[in-house]
Amino acid sequence: MADESERAVRAAIDGEMRLLDPEVRASPARVLELLDPEFTEIGASGRRWDVDSIVTVTSDGSVSAESPVKVSEMSGVVLAPGVVHLTYFADSQGRRAWRSSLWRLTETGWRMYFHQGTLAG
Repeated sequence: MADESERAVRAAIDGEMRLLDPEVRASPARVLELLDPEFTEIGASGRRWDVDSIVTVTSDGSVSAESPVKVSEMSGVVLAPGVVHLTYFADSQGRRAWRSSLWRLTETGWRMYFHQGTLAG
């Protein structure tokens, strides 16, 4: 069971890191492969996002290869079979936030279902 949980957490972390990759973010098709159709986000700004709005903002080049998001303190836990909760700290060009994501296993693989950011002081 531990191996299965470790694989689930690793798959969610891999997906999270891909979503932070500037090359992936620049490709709406690749972002859509990682987002659940029912995806929602409450951003660090307090804004609520859905799949369409996230695809629009991620493809605008807001994260460049020259200044990637710096991630630390990444950890994950299996909440239920097929559901992983990740938390981590992200620094994007000095904008620092705690991040939390829920990933769920679908027929097409692991997809982010929910994400929230909270600005850090």
